[in-house]
Amino acid sequence: MSFTFRCVDAVADAPLLHSWVTQPYASFWGMLSASVDGVVEEYSKIQATGHHHALLGINDDGVPAFLMEEYLPAASPLAAVYAVKEGDIGMHLLVAPPSGDPQPGYTAAVMDAVLERLFEKPGVERVVVEPDARNSKIHVLNERLGFQPAGVVNLPDKEALLSFCTRQDYLAARAALRHPQDDSHDLSAPIHQGASL
Repeated sequence: MSFTFRCVDAVADAPLLHSWVTQPYASFWGMLSASVDGVVEEYSKIQATGHHHALLGINDDGVPAFLMEEYLPAASPLAAVYAVKEGDIGMHLLVAPPSGDPQPGYTAAVMDAVLERLFEKPGVERVVVEPDARNSKIHVLNERLGFQPAGVVNLPDKEALLSFCTRQDYLAARAALRHPQDDSHDLSAPIHQGASL
């Protein structure tokens, strides 16, 4: 399973993104009641910042499979709640609703592709996430891919579980995924990492 990435077109992709962010499972994304125009406005702002970018992950069939955002923590509300280090990059992730039967390990494969992309960026040493503290599904996935929880922090729109993944922790977790010892976690359901900062 592999994915490619392309930049979100705020206008052209808005109907698709709207159909994802308004699903009940995406409640922590914070856009359940958004209109299509609201999605256009939100992603136009994100793409114009210069420090926050939205991308679509495209599956082998050419179908959009997930939305990811990468951002500089130093230019976000996170800068007020932890000591940002050089080489930090922030990430949000929203997996599309399944079109058929869920595939075991699918969301782990998505997260793996996202982290691989981020760690390939020059200068990136650590990925930072801040999902809602109540979002237990994403916490399980994050830890499986190498994230270490650092504690709950108060952000303008939520209480978040701040977590970090170093390159070393990611590579160790990735190796463990290739040789699983425990398949008890169901990571095939749609998940989301957090709402836009």
